[in-house]
Amino acid sequence: MRELRDFLHRLRCAPAVLVTVARTEGSAPREAGAWMAVFGDAVMGTIGGGHLEFEAIAQARGCLARPSAAATLRRYPLGPGLGQCCGGVVHLRFERVEASMAPALGARLGVAGAPLALFGGGHVGTALVRLLGELPFDVTWIDSRDEVFPPEVPPNVRCEHSDPVQTAVVDLAPGSRVVIMSFSHAEDLEIVAACLARRRQRDDLPYVGLIGSHTKWAVFGHRLRARGFGADELSAVACPIGLPGIEGKQPAVVAVSVAAQLLAGLSEN
Repeated sequence: MRELRDFLHRLRCAPAVLVTVARTEGSAPREAGAWMAVFGDAVMGTIGGGHLEFEAIAQARGCLARPSAAATLRRYPLGPGLGQCCGGVVHLRFERVEASMAPALGARLGVAGAPLALFGGGHVGTALVRLLGELPFDVTWIDSRDEVFPPEVPPNVRCEHSDPVQTAVVDLAPGSRVVIMSFSHAEDLEIVAACLARRRQRDDLPYVGLIGSHTKWAVFGHRLRARGFGADELSAVACPIGLPGIEGKQPAVVAVSVAAQLLAGLSEN
């Protein structure tokens, strides 16, 4: 994700101390694997904030001042030692890193994202891509209009032109979550039909979400039943998409609601 990319880019110019949550006991502000990079004049990432992070930064700066400092593991009791309400224990690993280690660090710290296919490069799609750039997804952004994509996208997003757009469904990675918000209802319908056909054949698309209203879905449902899809198959499509209770139709509001729903789905799986 962007934070890791920025860390590795900055590492080309200056060494840092990488602070990693090695393991936790009980309640803790971050999970094992969370990291923070401490440079002489900057801090990137977070291990949870608070007094724990303050102490870790001080320890890291001390390591940074000693070029020959070996990697160390330190135990931090959060309640009695640091006065934090979490009350658990965090074990932090401190290691000095430099430019030559960047490829290995990228492989180690990079988290494989869940595959996600986003159909539609409109206002909501663009707003959603901005959020997904910070989230644990590997995004394929698809549109029938080749010129619609912005010149720069997050590193975990790949743009793909497909015309007709629904033909891209066949080649999606197994386990892809699919979000459909193309520029036309006709395209939306064909994409949904292609997803239902793939689910019938392979049952490997755990989430299919369609932007729109209950009325739109009622019309789509009628047309899809005419194509031979049954009620059980149609029930697999989420429409409207997003978390209930989040009001507003502005692109950013819809994007936040959809991203939250996708994250909730990851937690459930």
